[in-house]
Amino acid sequence: MIAAAAPVQRPRDARLLVINAQGELRHAARAAWIDCLRTGDLVVANDAATLPASLHGTHLPSGAPIEVRLAGRASLAPGDVSFSAVVFGAGDWRMRTEARPAPPPLAYGDRIALGPLRAAVQGELGHPRLVALRFEGDAAAVWAGIASHGRPIQYAYMQQPLALWDVWTPIAAVPVAFEAPSAGFTLDWRSLARLRTRAIAFATVTLAAGISSTGDPALDARLPLDEPYRIPAPTAAAILKAKAGGGRVVAIGTTVVRALEHSRGVAGLGMADQRIGGGTRLRVVDAMLSGTHEPQESHYQLLRAFQDDATLARASAALEARGYRTHEFGDSVLIEAALHDGNKLLPGRSKAVTQGR
Repeated sequence: MIAAAAPVQRPRDARLLVINAQGELRHAARAAWIDCLRTGDLVVANDAATLPASLHGTHLPSGAPIEVRLAGRASLAPGDVSFSAVVFGAGDWRMRTEARPAPPPLAYGDRIALGPLRAAVQGELGHPRLVALRFEGDAAAVWAGIASHGRPIQYAYMQQPLALWDVWTPIAAVPVAFEAPSAGFTLDWRSLARLRTRAIAFATVTLAAGISSTGDPALDARLPLDEPYRIPAPTAAAILKAKAGGGRVVAIGTTVVRALEHSRGVAGLGMADQRIGGGTRLRVVDAMLSGTHEPQESHYQLLRAFQDDATLARASAALEARGYRTHEFGDSVLIEAALHDGNKLLPGRSKAVTQGR
């Protein structure tokens, strides 16, 4: 597929591939995704705003240049300024991630200067390019330094530097995501109004979406990293109401699927540390609106919880044949969870979900 190389969040020609519960494929304009829903459904989106999580600076013991890409936290608490981070040597987003040089050797206690900030290495996290960092100073000063010195994480397929507003979805709220929960780019106030007029409910969760690529195959195999989330009480109540009425829960993006499936839709704070894939039984989410994902990408594995490999292979071929755009500013897929295994309804799926479209 073709990489979407410009930060245009809702191009007029954006397209949608619909994969229904029976594995049938249909092409449509992306704006038509709401037409695939029905009264009583619940749409859930991630309201996390994106941090400027790429920080350039100097490894003080060696004087070598370094880029730190913040990749994870243990919580959503504002006072938590300890992070996991992927580190690179010289260069920036214009160089393919896979070609970036390694960072200087890092040891426990090494200090890194990142603009106005100083951070200390707290240890390696199972890979030389994944480390724990603790920023020095009070939390307010750390967040101010990240805001003033950082820039959005981006990759070489982009044609221009990203501004922070390029990676904030229209419903962005608390800044906790390390890369954009980009399925949310499909939303705007017009689409939210359409949901309301059709009696389709809307709710949000907050999940600190992590990075999508490190450039290292061994490290990429560990993605997604653990991600903290919050399920608000009104969202949990909306899920119960939708299920009780025979409606479906439609996730806007893979991050929402992770949060809802880990929490089982129960209100509260948690850490999504599970892998969702072909062996996963979905208990909360019935359908997902997402970007297009190629088989080698980590997000593709989550699609296997919705449909079998044969259906996904047909979908990939259709996306390729029609020239769909991939990555965060690309086209979209609306995928419903398969409801049948042969002639037998899958366990845990209500018959009410199979009625109508």
